[in-house]
Amino acid sequence: MKKSTQRTWGGRFSAGPADAVKAFTESVSFDWRLYPQDIASSIAHAKGLAKVGLLTKAEAAKIARGLRAIEREIKAGKFKWDPACEDVHMNIEAALVRKIGAAGKKLHTARSRNDQVATDIRLWLRGEVMRVLEAIRGLQKSLVALAENNVNVVMPGYTHLQRAQPVLFSHAMLAYAEMFERDHHRFGLSLLSLFRCPLGSGALAGTTLKLDRAYVARQLGLALVTDNSMDAVSDRDFVVAFLSNAAICGMHLSRLAEDIILWSTAEFGFITIGDGYTTGSSLMPQKKNPDVAELVRGKTGRLYGNLLAVLTMMKGLPLTYNRDMQEDKEPLFDSVDTLLASLRVMADMLGHTKVNRARCEAAASDPMLLATDLVDFLVKRGMPFREAHHAVGALVAEAESTRTPLPKLATKKYGAAAGKVFDVQRALAARTAIGAPSPKNVKAQIARWKKLLK
Repeated sequence: MKKSTQRTWGGRFSAGPADAVKAFTESVSFDWRLYPQDIASSIAHAKGLAKVGLLTKAEAAKIARGLRAIEREIKAGKFKWDPACEDVHMNIEAALVRKIGAAGKKLHTARSRNDQVATDIRLWLRGEVMRVLEAIRGLQKSLVALAENNVNVVMPGYTHLQRAQPVLFSHAMLAYAEMFERDHHRFGLSLLSLFRCPLGSGALAGTTLKLDRAYVARQLGLALVTDNSMDAVSDRDFVVAFLSNAAICGMHLSRLAEDIILWSTAEFGFITIGDGYTTGSSLMPQKKNPDVAELVRGKTGRLYGNLLAVLTMMKGLPLTYNRDMQEDKEPLFDSVDTLLASLRVMADMLGHTKVNRARCEAAASDPMLLATDLVDFLVKRGMPFREAHHAVGALVAEAESTRTPLPKLATKKYGAAAGKVFDVQRALAARTAIGAPSPKNVKAQIARWKKLLK
């Protein structure tokens, strides 16, 4: 086997790694997507080296031109990624040396791949978080539009998947808008940890060479530098935070998907999903399956798995960098791709979903759904709540055993005023507390959401 003197770390070794090891340890097959950030951080690093006199201004400019030329080649699909160079960082550096010669060999001065990759991932994730925030807003807009277009449609609300009380369909849509608002908030907060620059931390102990870390950070639009070199190169909390936020957002997507799936069944019939967002059966010609919603529900498992994979990978690592940490990228990349695709397709699907008003309101017309309102009626007359609850429960049992409508029994026992309790529109209009589903409240919330999402 030939000596590995041309590898970045080859000087200490008499032989290069075995072919199986090369294949096992390479990461360029997936971390190539960090190339814009790697080039940006390398240009900033070169400028920083020039500022403190470790490069001439001419050398820094030459490096920057070479890196931008490589970036153009990558964007044009003309760049050949070499697995022998292990990762995106060394592929770009090797190409730079070939392109500009000796100046390229000076780029890695006072830098390790440890602080380099920690910086690149932060820069990459910062952009992806912004895309996730935008995608969440897109989904919220679809939810609010569907709510506004069906603002007065009454449907049953459910607990334990049993009909509970009447609500407005629009109120249910806004409930999901609230869930995704919490996701938006969490992802927004996660941006704070992505504005610290690890460059200058070296492998773990910084460098004896003079650097202006704050200057380099500013070149990358980062407000702060990391305060501890050992933590800087071994920290992946920001990756875990994104994966955790993605898993929670995925849970919300899955819950929405589950309702869409249920409501689109023949048994419910509350909604009809557009043909472009459903599929058929290879055997049964009559089928119209909510496969998009089912896939969104299923992909949530991947988001959970990616979080668990990185948490497990990190849990036993001593300070500082360990090669295990190469395993952070594929789960992170997959969660970003999965979450963005799920958010966007769900938003599109809701824009092509029709609410079947007659089916919703027929399901909400069961007077049993207003049994609690009868309890409230009795409470207003001075009966203690527990007694009222027991009395109405007994009345419900009588209605079921005698097959007598509950309003009829209520009127007979408590007078005509009790029978009026079972008017659905009256019942909804009376729910005026903050957060309750009166038409007035819901319309105000829709107006608030439209202003927020403008």
